[in-house]
Amino acid sequence: MAGSEPVTSPDQHKPGHRKAGRIGAVVVALSLLAMICGNHEGRVEDIFLIAGAALLLLVVIGDVVLRRNGLRS
Repeated sequence: MAGSEPVTSPDQHKPGHRKAGRIGAVVVALSLLAMICGNHEGRVEDIFLIAGAALLLLVVIGDVVLRRNGLRS
């Protein structure tokens, strides 16, 4: 009987705060984009700020798409 049930840890059964994580990632991405208007002279900083914000947004969009398609629980 015990062989048919998957072995999981107790913290895997706790619900996460998925919506708060998504909102936090979007807020951080927007704040990274707001930092472009800083007092720096080179464009290398802009590239890193845009890449970081884009990476965060891609992770959020990927999570939404995977959960909508039922590929993640």
